[in-house]
Amino acid sequence: MMKSFEMITIPFREEKPRKRGLTTLLDRGLGYHAAMDLVEQAADYIDLVKLGWGTTRLIPEEVVRKKIALYRDNQIKVSNGGTILEIAYQQGKTALFFLAAKEMGFDSIEVSNGVVNISREHKQKLIAEACELGFEVFSEIGKKDPRKDAEISLQQRIEEANHDLAAGASKVVIEAREGGKGIGIYDERGGVKKEMVSSLVSEIGVDNIIFEAPDKSQQVYLILHLGANVNLGNIRTDDVIPLETLRRGLRGDTLGKL
Repeated sequence: MMKSFEMITIPFREEKPRKRGLTTLLDRGLGYHAAMDLVEQAADYIDLVKLGWGTTRLIPEEVVRKKIALYRDNQIKVSNGGTILEIAYQQGKTALFFLAAKEMGFDSIEVSNGVVNISREHKQKLIAEACELGFEVFSEIGKKDPRKDAEISLQQRIEEANHDLAAGASKVVIEAREGGKGIGIYDERGGVKKEMVSSLVSEIGVDNIIFEAPDKSQQVYLILHLGANVNLGNIRTDDVIPLETLRRGLRGDTLGKL
């Protein structure tokens, strides 16, 4: 579809389905009609929608199915929030969860251990099981409690990420929650831990990582230092177009710098 002001030259971006430069949207319980409005103008810039944490448990299944179909019809992959799978694991219902997710139309699964104590071995088993069922798997690294997350060393994160990729995960997601402060690559104020980012990229590979980056300043830093095609996650619904303008040099923060 023709875009506005096409006489203006902007940096090239691969069209979907992309393997790099992914934008992962966090759906916090978006209504169906709001989702329709979103994809009407922004579908080209959304690669994956994560139906956040346990929100789907409170929404009528018919609505969830309709949203999944809407997203997938617009070449947008759809994943669960990792927390609801953790709850299913805690209740001994992961097999039932995977079957229900497949039947409802999910094509991707996020596997995490951010709250529930799932061992590395069991986490990798969940990844392998989801892959066998035909899901694309995204593995999340980190804890949702800042104190517990701080106990994980950089080397432990790297080892877990590489083992999860070996188990079949498509990419690993570096946890930051929707707040983006005090967890993973961010300090208590939301500033980027530059040396940590550099080590993760060096040891895991930038294309294998999705950095959760809910705040604009975080997005700007990662784009300027890792390139316009860095994979970014936990993007708010109203930040999809603003993020793409950062990737394309259509905003003062990145204009002339890409």
